[in-house]
Amino acid sequence: MNYLYFLYMEFLAKHNIPQLFGDITFFCIPITIIFAALLVIVLALVLFERKLLGWFTQRKGPNRVGFWGVLQTLADAFKLLCKENITPSGANRFLFNLAPIMMFTPALVVLGIIPYSSEFTFISTETNLLLFVIFSALPVLSILIGGKSSDNKYALLGAVRNIAQILAYELPIAFSLMSIMVLASSMNLTGIMLAQSTKYGALGWFWIPCFIGFVVIFICTLAELNRCPFDLPEAESELICGYNTEYSGMRFALFYLGEYTLLLANALFISILFLGGYLSPFGKYISPILFSQNVGNIVLYFEQAFWLFLKAFFVIFIVIWIRATMPRMASFDLLKFSWCRLLPVSILNLFIVIIIKYFGGLYA
Repeated sequence: MNYLYFLYMEFLAKHNIPQLFGDITFFCIPITIIFAALLVIVLALVLFERKLLGWFTQRKGPNRVGFWGVLQTLADAFKLLCKENITPSGANRFLFNLAPIMMFTPALVVLGIIPYSSEFTFISTETNLLLFVIFSALPVLSILIGGKSSDNKYALLGAVRNIAQILAYELPIAFSLMSIMVLASSMNLTGIMLAQSTKYGALGWFWIPCFIGFVVIFICTLAELNRCPFDLPEAESELICGYNTEYSGMRFALFYLGEYTLLLANALFISILFLGGYLSPFGKYISPILFSQNVGNIVLYFEQAFWLFLKAFFVIFIVIWIRATMPRMASFDLLKFSWCRLLPVSILNLFIVIIIKYFGGLYA
C-alpha cells in the first residue's frame, strides 16, 4: 500500500492540498477500488457459473442478452434494482432491513484482508487470519436475523438449518487452520504465503504436507457458503427459497451479492493457505525476466494478482463442478458427516503436520 499512498500524496501536493487531508481520506481509496472491482467480478462470476452449469448439464445457458449472453447478469441486476422492496406486515422492520446489510458488509471487509500482491495489501495485521475467520462467519447472524424477522415459517426453518450447519463445520475448520499456523509459524496471511516460497514452486506449497486439511477446509467452505451438496438452508425444492423467502428487490440483491462475494473471498483464502497465494508455480516470476527493471517491478504486481486470481477461479470451478454433480445431503447425514468424519480427520491432520514440522525438512 506504500506505493499507492505515495502516489496519492504526490497528486495532492501538486494541487496544494494539505497532507493531513490525504492521511484522512486515503483509506477511502482501497474501499472504492474493492467495491468497484467487486461489482464487475460478481457479475462475471454469475455468468461464469451459469455457463458452466449449462455446459455440465448439456444446456446452452444465457445466450440471448448481448453477445454470448454476457449482458444477462447485467440485465438481472437492473431488474433487481427496479423491483419493489416489500416488507411483510408481521415482520420486525428494523431487523428485516438490517439483515441484508449485515450479509454484505462483512463480505466486503474480508476482501480487504486478502493480500493481492506484495504491494497491495489493504489490511495487514499479525492476526489477520483470525480476522478473516471472524468476519467471514458474521453473515450467519444476518441469515438468522433475516429468517427470524420475516415472520415466515419457511424462512425461519432455513435460518435454523443454517445455524446448525455452521456450528457443525466450524470445528474442523479450526483444527485445519491450526495445522497451517503450525507449518507457517504465523497467523498473518502474507507470512503464511511467503512460508510457501521455495525454489520448488508448486511443490513447496502447503497443499502437499497438509493435503488432508486442504480437503477438509474445502468441504467445510462448501458448507459455510451453503453450496451444493450442503445447500439445505436454501433448498428451493423444500423451503421455497429458505431464509430469504420474503426478500425482494435491492434487499434480495444484497443477499445475493454477499453470497458471491464470500465465494470469491473464500476461494482467495484457500488459494493463499494451500496454493501459494500470489506466488508463481514455477518458483520465480516471469515479468522481471521479460521486462526491464523499472517496468518489470510494476508488471510484477499485476503478475502476482494474476496468479492469485487464477488459483481462486480454479477453486471456484471445482465448487461449480460439484454443484452440477452432487445431490443434496439429508439434514441428519450432513451433521453426522461433520461430527463423525471431518472432525476426527482434521484432528489427525493436525498431528501429522506437527510431526512434519518437528522433523523439519522442506517446511521447517
